[in-house]
Amino acid sequence: MKQPIPITCLFLDIGGVLLSNGWDHHARRRAAKHFKLDWAEMQERHELNFETHESDKISFNEYLDRVVFYEKRPFSRAAFRQFMFAQSKPCAGMIELVRNLKAKYRLKVIVVSNEARELNAYRIRQFKLDGVVDAFVSSCFVHLRKPDEDIFRLALDIAQVPIREIVYLDNTAMFVQIAKSLGILSILHRDHRSTRERLASFGLHLGDGVVL
Repeated sequence: MKQPIPITCLFLDIGGVLLSNGWDHHARRRAAKHFKLDWAEMQERHELNFETHESDKISFNEYLDRVVFYEKRPFSRAAFRQFMFAQSKPCAGMIELVRNLKAKYRLKVIVVSNEARELNAYRIRQFKLDGVVDAFVSSCFVHLRKPDEDIFRLALDIAQVPIREIVYLDNTAMFVQIAKSLGILSILHRDHRSTRERLASFGLHLGDGVVL
C-alpha cells in the first residue's frame, strides 16, 4: 500500500485563523461608534486606501490622516491607535494547535497574510507569533497581496519545501481556491475543531492526551 506523502510545512493566514481579523468592517464599525465618526464616510475613505496601506505604500500615520484625521478630532491619534490594536484577539486554541503540531512534526510554519506593517508588528509581538512562525510573508513586507498568486509563489520560494508537502489554512474561500489552483493542499478554516480534524486527515494529528 502506497504511503501518504508526509506534510512538512504549514502555510497559514493570521486574521481569522490565528487571531481575529485585525481591522475588518466589524472593528471599524466599533471604532466609528466609539469615536462618533460618520461610518459611511470613514468606510469610503478606508476602501480607497486600505490596499495601498496593506502593501506598505503609505504609512500608518498617512492612513490615519486620510481615513480619520483629515479634520480636527476631539480625540488623539494615540487613543485611536490603542482602540484599533485592542480589537485583536487570539482565535481559541489555534496558536496552541499550530505550536504543538510544529513541535511534534518539526513543521515549517509560514504566514501568508494581508496586513499593514504597524498592526502586523503589534500582533506578532503581542501574541508572540514569532515563537511559532518561521517566516512572515505579509503584504506589508513583500508588497504583494492576496488574491495575487505571486504572494503564494513567493511563499513557496521561501519555504523551499516540495509543494505536495504543504498544507494551507485560510478562512477566505477565494484564497483557498487560489492556493488549490497552484497545487497546494488547502483547508478552509471555520473553527478549531474542524480544522484539527482536517489536519489529522492529512497526517497531522495530536494524541488524545493533548487538550486544546
